[in-house]
Amino acid sequence: MSGHIVAIGGGSFYEPPEDPRLNAFILGLAGVERPRVCFIPTASGDSDYSLTAFYRMMAHHDCRPTDLVLFNRTVEDIPAFVAEQDVFWVWGGSTLNLLALWRLHGLDGPLREAYERGAVLCGVSAGMNCWFESSTTASYGLTLAPLPDGLGLLEGSACPHYHGEPQRRPLYRRLVDEGALPPGYAADDDAALHFSGGELAEVVALREDAAAYRVEPGSEVRLAARMLE
Repeated sequence: MSGHIVAIGGGSFYEPPEDPRLNAFILGLAGVERPRVCFIPTASGDSDYSLTAFYRMMAHHDCRPTDLVLFNRTVEDIPAFVAEQDVFWVWGGSTLNLLALWRLHGLDGPLREAYERGAVLCGVSAGMNCWFESSTTASYGLTLAPLPDGLGLLEGSACPHYHGEPQRRPLYRRLVDEGALPPGYAADDDAALHFSGGELAEVVALREDAAAYRVEPGSEVRLAARMLE
């Protein structure tokens, strides 16, 4: 059995006043009362801002929030800690650094096991990229570049901030057209792709003009999105 992955393109739903709709949707996928939600802010360097934003978001929901930081670790046994959680919420930042540190600290394997037992994995920007086989990222410097080194829980490639940042769409389309990245999915800010058991279940959005797309060589298809209430 595999769980759920919610890949969020970006947005400001975590800034005051927080929009609770997307997190209500994510927590509902856990299928348990008061789900245990683990925040992983590695991509931001475990920034104080991200931790504050997470706990502020979770204050709107009946859940049990916690966090897993790697720069100043407070968890000794990562596999045991991960095994206790129902939902994993991954923040944005550097996808490259996230993947490197997860592997160095041995977090990638336990997350894979959590997904296989039915946990919910979600994240924004870098937290979208990491679940796919490959992605586009600004982690290497000031310009976007392909990163063919994701966890591969989802097949293909990913591109967040699709219409939110000028470089994103042209580069992703070109990389897929040329075969430098495999076909995949793109998401605008305030849109999210929900995968269940590795298959796309639906697209959800927080505003009418936010969308997700299936991108293949020579083709871009806008996917119907359900507005969250």
